[in-house]
Amino acid sequence: MGLLREIEIIGGGPAGASAAIAALKETGAVRLYEKSRFPRHKVCGEFLSPEIAPLLERLGMFEAFTAAGPARIRRLILRFRTREKRCVLPEAAYGLSRYTFDHMLLRAARRREGSTSQEAYSTRIMAHGRKAIAPRGRRLFGFKAHFEGPSDDAVELYFFNGCYVGINTVEGGITNVSGLGPEQLLRARGFEIDELAAEFDPLRERLRPLRRTMDWMTTGPLVFETHFDAANGVYPAGDALSFVDPFTGSGIVSAVLTGSLAGSAAARGTPVEDYLSECRRRLQRPFLISSVFRKAVANGWGEYLAPFVPGTWLVRLTRPA
Repeated sequence: MGLLREIEIIGGGPAGASAAIAALKETGAVRLYEKSRFPRHKVCGEFLSPEIAPLLERLGMFEAFTAAGPARIRRLILRFRTREKRCVLPEAAYGLSRYTFDHMLLRAARRREGSTSQEAYSTRIMAHGRKAIAPRGRRLFGFKAHFEGPSDDAVELYFFNGCYVGINTVEGGITNVSGLGPEQLLRARGFEIDELAAEFDPLRERLRPLRRTMDWMTTGPLVFETHFDAANGVYPAGDALSFVDPFTGSGIVSAVLTGSLAGSAAARGTPVEDYLSECRRRLQRPFLISSVFRKAVANGWGEYLAPFVPGTWLVRLTRPA
């Protein structure tokens, strides 16, 4: 009998927890390492595209997900300085806080986690998040807070001054407001996000009936990049593999997808190169489309191009294959 395979997973976020659950379906030998305490809030749009449902079904987690009471999101609204675009989503999406989603997955992984007492060799999955390096002064930072007040079934994106802010409902009728902005703009305002939001009339009016229930959280710098090249026999997943512009709403889905693929590949002994090739096939298009759109918005072209791009196209083109 050959040596048993033990999977070591570094990082307990959506990618790492999904990797653990997927690997545990094929081997009982999994060790999961996470340095942070859960549950916790994280800067995130907390929007989950419809593709999350079949991914969670395969992990045996969809029932727990629906029990958490995610909001259903059925419409998309894009707001620029002089234009607005609305559409109905091809399929209903979901809104669930990272506080609830991450804890749900990690708790399930921990319940099933096991290791072998027999002689074994380890395979490692890196799902620890991103390590970003960017020139000071030209960096991007994310921010997020929860609000109470009127809620609806739309995900709204506001684009202004090189920033964008997303708004959608999560569980319990809470409204999540998150965004991304350039360092120079945020520093000029002392990272006072309320001040930034008040500068764009449509956003200020949208937030007027809401009451913020937590301090603004910030994170960064954010660097959008992919790592589809093999690295020393390690399986990278989640942000450690690919950090796609958050406005696409596919970040959490991509994390669960790549984590699931990494867990299964590691448990089966699939070569890292083959795993990375599959990730490239599924993620390269949304990464490219989101990069093009982000640059268009940053250069002020977004509101002029938006009328010519059907909203349903934008939704479909930024989803993992």
